Amino acid sequence: MILFAIATSVPMILIGLAATFGGIWGFCAVGYVTVLVFLMDRLIARPMQNADPEAEFPAATSLLVGLGAAHFSVLALALWAVAGQSGLGGTERALVALASALVMGQISHPVAHELIHQRPRALRLMGQLIYSSILFGHHASAHLRVHHVHVASRSDPSSARPGEGFYRYAARAWSGALKAGLRAESRLRMGPNRGILGHPYTLYLGVAALMLAGSAMIFGARGVAALGFIAGYAQLQILLSDYVQHYGLRRAIRDGGRPEPVGPQHSWNAPHWGSSAMTLNAPRHSDHHVTPARAYPALQLQAATMPMLPYSLPVMAVLALVPPLWRRIMDPRAARWRAQDTSGETARDLAV
Repeated sequence: MILFAIATSVPMILIGLAATFGGIWGFCAVGYVTVLVFLMDRLIARPMQNADPEAEFPAATSLLVGLGAAHFSVLALALWAVAGQSGLGGTERALVALASALVMGQISHPVAHELIHQRPRALRLMGQLIYSSILFGHHASAHLRVHHVHVASRSDPSSARPGEGFYRYAARAWSGALKAGLRAESRLRMGPNRGILGHPYTLYLGVAALMLAGSAMIFGARGVAALGFIAGYAQLQILLSDYVQHYGLRRAIRDGGRPEPVGPQHSWNAPHWGSSAMTLNAPRHSDHHVTPARAYPALQLQAATMPMLPYSLPVMAVLALVPPLWRRIMDPRAARWRAQDTSGETARDLAV
């Protein structure tokens, strides 16, 4: 737990220093999330280690709550530093905006993701508020109600199809998840006693409107632009994460037309310890889909049964921005896993 706490809290502290003092701190904040994490993944080799899958981690939830509270502080401080009377120069403001967007997409997102999977309603609400504060509230519903149900099938907007470039995927997935999440939540609330005030999309839209209105009232047009950049870049990273972690993998369709159960072969994983610590084990994605209730420190990696990315998750996200290069690296790998999954499903059917 100490490694998770250090890896996630240090960049938030660096943003606070950059927003307050400027100078070298902005470069440190950006460099930590990009260059330093890349070097730790690349230069410090550690074998894949799995915690006891049945172990309990009471400190894991406390860290999530602390990071969730820090998210709102960092976002408010970043908006002031970038759009307010902070006294920072243009380069310093740009570095704070970039570092904040990187942290929102690579730390706040995993935090919110873990929170919306928690049982206590207050924790789920905190996760929804984190996503809503970066104008992406619908992701909380789409992830739970759509992605986990339909992952690795054409019914899931967030599962990238074989051969689909990232930019085409992003346009389809953003709007598709918004609408699919709305339909799923609305189906759960059908009936005469279900009003609009209890619908989670009311919360998402309301918080987004308050964020935009508050930024405009306090900081003017520069505040809206700062929020738009930070939120937009964070959303881009979330979309990249979903794209990379499910690209080209498909659940086999059984005779009745239903897809096979979700298995470890339906998500991409990465064993790199630096980026895994900073993103709360998000690269251990297969086990999360197979056992969504498992605490993030206990997520498992099994190279024999789980597709492995050739590079760390952040590096793969950068490669995804160049579709021809991405397809050359990933299409053969995805095809092999699809073929292996199909042959495995056929064998199981024959055995039955």
